[in-house]
Amino acid sequence: MFKYFFTLCVLLFTIALYPQQSKLSKGVNFISSYIASPHYIEMSKRMNDLSLMDSIFITAVKFYDDNYEDALIALTFAAVPYNRVPIKIPLLGIINYPLTSANDSIFLLKNKNLPKYLFFDSPTDEYGDKDKPAHFFGSAFIAYSSHIFDLGDLIGYFVEVFEESFKVQSRIDARDLMTNKFGNIFGEALKSDKTVLPSNVLILQILSYFRYQL
Repeated sequence: MFKYFFTLCVLLFTIALYPQQSKLSKGVNFISSYIASPHYIEMSKRMNDLSLMDSIFITAVKFYDDNYEDALIALTFAAVPYNRVPIKIPLLGIINYPLTSANDSIFLLKNKNLPKYLFFDSPTDEYGDKDKPAHFFGSAFIAYSSHIFDLGDLIGYFVEVFEESFKVQSRIDARDLMTNKFGNIFGEALKSDKTVLPSNVLILQILSYFRYQL
């Protein structure tokens, strides 16, 4: 019960925080189309997934004319690999709430091309870590946008609720929480340094691993 109530609260929070839905939709469609494009697919053949995260981020920032808040929230919705989320409402039961997303053909191709090998321990199957970009950019958005309250984990847990609802995983993934923290770091870093890229932060997990192995 709590997870559905929490999902509804976050959806209302997101709508209140970002009322210009047409602007958001345009960004989500643009980013999704970029990830689904032949150009991106060709790049993915010669670039690793950390570099692809940088490319997606740079593309979104350019689209929004260096408005980082707009870019990060659009990246969050574009990176979520679901276009509906079940919400349980008293008396009404479960409804499938539609999320802002591209049309079905672009959405499916975008999901296929999402970066999935972001960490040294990313699963080697077809899905890999495709849920992690949404965790990362969502947490970065909240960290970058929040000035009074520390809401850095909010969107990360939002995505976690999606995964639980769709039974993508049976328990909380510690690497999801780690990705949320990296997103927080990235969002905070952007406040003072607009040249920082996702890979600059995500690579910390790999460096930390090898540091402890030495």
